Amino acid sequence: MVLFLIGVLILVVCGYGYGKYCEKVFGPDDRVTPAIAKADGVDYVGMKKWKNQLIELLNIAGTGPILGPIQGILFGPIAFLAIPIGCVFAGSLHDYFVGMISMRNDGAQVPTLMKKYVGNGTNKIYNIIIWILMLLTGVVFIYTPGDLIVNNILHMDINSNVIWIVYACILLYHIVATLFPIDAIIGRVYPIFGAFLGISAIGVFIGVLLTGGADLHSITSGVLISEHPSAQSFIPVFFITVACGIMSGFHGSQATLISRTVKSEREGRQTFYNMMLAEGFIAMCWAAGAMVLFNTTAPLDTTATLMVGEISQRFMGNIGGLLAIIGVIVLPITSGDTAFRSLRLMIAEQFNIDQSIAFKRVVLSIIIFIPAVLILFFAKSNAGGFNMLWRYFGFTNQLVAVFALIMISIYLKAHNKNYYISLIPGIFYTFIVTSYIFHADLGFSLDKRLGMEGYTASYIVGVVVSILFALFVVKRAESRKEYIQKLDN
Repeated sequence: MVLFLIGVLILVVCGYGYGKYCEKVFGPDDRVTPAIAKADGVDYVGMKKWKNQLIELLNIAGTGPILGPIQGILFGPIAFLAIPIGCVFAGSLHDYFVGMISMRNDGAQVPTLMKKYVGNGTNKIYNIIIWILMLLTGVVFIYTPGDLIVNNILHMDINSNVIWIVYACILLYHIVATLFPIDAIIGRVYPIFGAFLGISAIGVFIGVLLTGGADLHSITSGVLISEHPSAQSFIPVFFITVACGIMSGFHGSQATLISRTVKSEREGRQTFYNMMLAEGFIAMCWAAGAMVLFNTTAPLDTTATLMVGEISQRFMGNIGGLLAIIGVIVLPITSGDTAFRSLRLMIAEQFNIDQSIAFKRVVLSIIIFIPAVLILFFAKSNAGGFNMLWRYFGFTNQLVAVFALIMISIYLKAHNKNYYISLIPGIFYTFIVTSYIFHADLGFSLDKRLGMEGYTASYIVGVVVSILFALFVVKRAESRKEYIQKLDN
């Protein structure tokens, strides 16, 4: 219990202090924001601060900060330190600077920012990766809430035909939310969804404090890192597994979406940085709930989606547990809709497609949803299909974040600001994604091919690529400094 509370304290105290520092580094002012200057009634719509904060939180908090920590806690109580520290110094920083830099660039999506600050060559690579991530995110956030609805609400077999009806209903909502003005659907229903989100997170938190303290303490009084049931390595697997609770490249696409609805730059820290802290809190609560259950003597199925129901009912009872499950279902639905919306805007920016015309929005949306449906069908129809989908989603998610940290670092260095605050987490996550994909069987299986134990070869490659990452950022920032300053002044 002590370690859990220390983690929460890190989120609150360090998050407040470092958030203020990040705000000072960026320097928000009173200039007119895109929500006012480019108002179009569709994507550029000025909204109230509390509504922007709520939408941002619901957009970024999919099933990742719940399913990820439930699996991540299998590595041991170290999760109660890794989640808040990573959230404060990497994830929240990432979300804040992406959102604020976008706001300074007419609400541009990250691919446009990559082209401007990093260069066209890097942007072409990034475009492919981010579009894949948006598709994978949208599919994951149809699949997981659909299974939760069928299993925990309807109490039916998730492999029955009814699952396709549920998927279709969620997909229909995503289509409507993608096509209509942001304040017509998202801005109206999210406050309702937010209530369920608050009930689920706070309910689990109080339940852990009141009923799980002894179980939590007995574990946290031991070693920090436990042997994983599948013998997986804490580094890098933990940081891929718990991506959304610590740092997520997907969040960049959502921050740029909300950068078009914020009416004052001075609202940025509360809207972007603090909402990521809130997601970190959600991750901490579910990790604690999972740890309490894992410490019981009763045998448990550690499948993350099944653990959601177990945790909810353990700490909140039948009725409260149902509300908590609804909150968990809400999270991916409210992230999936904006994933597809962001993808539409990215493609529209890339090919200069006017999104104020309804017909063009419809055609572009159809193009997006066709491959999404095909990926969903593959994931559900093949054994191990979803596991493969989730692993690629986790890796791509972190890889996208690395690209965003490159952009942030170059922006800060070009403007003579402290770029080390983004460069350091960028170096760390470059090592994480590189060592992971070189070791994993869905990647290069380098260590296995070389007949080496553990991650030795993959770690070496990770170190080399991380050094190259740092050199690339510094050199590119120096070469584009005058160009960037001229464009931004």
